[in-house]
Amino acid sequence: MIQRMIRAALLDSHLYEEVEHDKSAITQAMLIVVLVSIAKGVAALATTGTLIGIATGIIGGLVSWAIWAFVTYIVGSKLLKTPETHSSWGELARVTGFAQTPGLLLVFALLPFLGTYIIVIVGLWQLAAMVVGIRQALDYTSTIRAIVVVLIGFIISAALLLLLVGLAS
Repeated sequence: MIQRMIRAALLDSHLYEEVEHDKSAITQAMLIVVLVSIAKGVAALATTGTLIGIATGIIGGLVSWAIWAFVTYIVGSKLLKTPETHSSWGELARVTGFAQTPGLLLVFALLPFLGTYIIVIVGLWQLAAMVVGIRQALDYTSTIRAIVVVLIGFIISAALLLLLVGLAS
């Protein structure tokens, strides 16, 4: 699993193709989401000072991952489909889970003066990984099409998550 995570972080398109087809990789993808959520929670300790954020972050991370995978599945395989596109929610869940791997570096967001830069760099790195993963999972030949799916997916997912948070509070 660690080798796969390294390859995911290195934006290895073959890795994303591999996990797309490996149905058993869903457990690894979920574990990555949980680990990244913990890393985010540790980084947030500096501002919140409480461990409750880690537990909430894990649940939120899993929910947002499931929503993101579903939205990218609908946008990529239904709205922006190509003749080569054949995919499922599970395939998108696996690749988007692995694409979160760079988020493990968010624990370094605690570093004074560097924290903000680390958050931005990791966020962009995760988006790049998401583009590679989605391009592979949706069998796109165009990276631009994958970028569009990621951007649309991000906007819709963020809106849905804000709506869920609003309903919960």
